[in-house]
Amino acid sequence: MFKVLRSLLFILPAETAHHFTLNTLQLLCSIPLVRPLLARIYQSEDTSGQTEVFGLQFKNKVGLAAGFDKNAKYIDVLDALGFGFIEIGTVTPLPQEGNPKPRLFRLPKDEAIINRMGFNNDGVDVIVERLKKVNASILIGGNIGKNKVTPNEHAVEDYVICFNKLFDYVDYFVVNVSSPNTPNLRELQEKDQLFKILNTLQEINASKSKPKPILLKIAPDLNEAQLLDILAVVHESKTAGLISSNTTISRDTLTTSKKQVEAIGPGGLSGKPILNKSNEVLRFLQANNKENIPIIAVGGIHSGKDAKEKIDLGASLVQVYTGFIYEGPGLIWDIRKKLV
Repeated sequence: MFKVLRSLLFILPAETAHHFTLNTLQLLCSIPLVRPLLARIYQSEDTSGQTEVFGLQFKNKVGLAAGFDKNAKYIDVLDALGFGFIEIGTVTPLPQEGNPKPRLFRLPKDEAIINRMGFNNDGVDVIVERLKKVNASILIGGNIGKNKVTPNEHAVEDYVICFNKLFDYVDYFVVNVSSPNTPNLRELQEKDQLFKILNTLQEINASKSKPKPILLKIAPDLNEAQLLDILAVVHESKTAGLISSNTTISRDTLTTSKKQVEAIGPGGLSGKPILNKSNEVLRFLQANNKENIPIIAVGGIHSGKDAKEKIDLGASLVQVYTGFIYEGPGLIWDIRKKLV
């Protein structure tokens, strides 16, 4: 059934289909009994999948990665599909339109996506107002970044603004310095700049009566020396965990024609082709993870088997995005069943 629906949605441009699907789901859930019915189908009362990570109690290990619900518009309806946690954003201090359209592209032969969205979002103030109205009891992560117009030397100020404004409305934070779609953003993964951002946020966090976990999301394109630096910075700054990994700028493993890929242009690649690459990064991190820093694994998960492989490699939790688009809500159920 979902494959038929997917084939119809794939007729539409990717970004149009994304908004159409979520708006339709929200409209359907406004009809009495529809949301409870979805919850009955996709949610489970079995508590065996519950797990505690970062001091938080997750009802299961499957999360929705940032980028899917950037503006916190659909948390209540997405909760009904059985996720254990949902990450919103990336959120920036000021609203921004992102990069020119088209900026989201499907590669059906590879079951992949290329995006160059560019942190398009409504800005932290609007998103906070939406979070105040959320009824779902699901854990929410706040993925935060800097505005495109903010130079890197002032990036920490943008992260601080988002951290302070979102603090009362999310359960954990993710510092995003790894998107390939904001100019020079990945330079913030360098040791000195990264430590400045994380340490500044941790100082603010420590002043709160109930500090919240701060995580760092990294790119899969870092070399081993850079990954070792990141582990050292995360440990030194007492950052709660890592999310590995974001999209890749590599195109090495694609079966889609080179001509078609070149016509799409730059952007981050996600989906099946990055499964092995993301697993290699996860394997290296865990082999050198002497402080047992918890890791949320994301990248290429299209089945319960893929998710279990990441857990077996040492991940504490997993997140999905592109796999959810290609496989539908049944993917969440499949992963949860496989992990339990």
